[in-house]
Amino acid sequence: MNPFVKIRRDLHLIPELGFKEFKTQAYLLSYIETLSQERISIRKWKTGLFVKVQGLNPMKTIGYRADIDGLPIDEETGLEFSSLHNEQMHACGHDFHMSIALGVLTHYVNNPIADDLLFIFQPAEEGPGGAEPMLKSDIMQEWKPDVIFALHIAPEYPVGTIALKEGLLFANTSELFIDLRGKGGHAAYPHLTNDMVIAACSLVGQLQTIISRNVNPLDSAVITIGKITSGTVQNIIAERARLEGTIRTLSDESMDKVKHRINAVVKGIETGFECEAVIDYGSMYHQVYNNEEITRDFIQYMKTQTTVEVIECKEAMTGEDFGYMLKEIPGLMFWLGVDSTYGLHHSKLDPKEEAIDVAINILTSYISYQGNR
Repeated sequence: MNPFVKIRRDLHLIPELGFKEFKTQAYLLSYIETLSQERISIRKWKTGLFVKVQGLNPMKTIGYRADIDGLPIDEETGLEFSSLHNEQMHACGHDFHMSIALGVLTHYVNNPIADDLLFIFQPAEEGPGGAEPMLKSDIMQEWKPDVIFALHIAPEYPVGTIALKEGLLFANTSELFIDLRGKGGHAAYPHLTNDMVIAACSLVGQLQTIISRNVNPLDSAVITIGKITSGTVQNIIAERARLEGTIRTLSDESMDKVKHRINAVVKGIETGFECEAVIDYGSMYHQVYNNEEITRDFIQYMKTQTTVEVIECKEAMTGEDFGYMLKEIPGLMFWLGVDSTYGLHHSKLDPKEEAIDVAINILTSYISYQGNR
């Protein structure tokens, strides 16, 4: 078996949530320590890692980032190497991201180039967000790369395909949590209560009017409420309700406007339903913005390669905290085709493992081109 496919399967067995990736960190370290240590420097950061590979005659540092956390999802793939952890799964492909990064790292330990390389194994991409604090860490400030790259698996594209574009690739995102508190009571006496089920239902409908009536139709924004929790039993009017969701926009300005309108709508719910409301915007991820010059160079180079097809795609409402790194360090992210029937964050996501070698080969080819010129 391809060693990096085996690594992917090993990591798929042990998904862990953000900042709890203890087994994952230990596994990564155990593999990296099998490599020649002559040119390697390793530093831990919380549950993540920085791994620097010294170049032969460095003029710059090239960075590569892989995220390492899983999602709170019960796996339903039926694979022999399905998750051993209840309600935790690598349903966003971070097991692929890590195995690819280890493949590229292994190549450069054995085949050093002129420039230094920095491999960043980042925790908590799915939440609460590891990229921004990792970027601000003392280690990153000391080893900060001059350019940085990353990829994300794409179930909708076939193996052997990569997709990207100059400029905006992924949206600005923000979590959204709204807690409502009214007055509960017996179902037979609704006039003596303030029903938070009714308030929550009204609020969900009003939130959608923000997109249809407050955002320019030529712009793009999304408010999704993915979870509502309220009530205890069928004959008690609910005193509390909690809405959990996400906001996604293609500009900082739209994000500000959407949040301003959410604040106003929620105040209206407070008045109309005589209740209390608390809004928490949780973690916010900055847009993924690919450096135009670097992306043009990358696309031109990849179009000379016979092993991969390059698609110049549209921007997506996907969120990725790699955007914080691209905000300070020029670079790019691209989609890697893995051809899965089921999409990202699905309990049956099953990416094709042939994509691992495709990614390792194109990345080592391009990084060598970058690092020896």
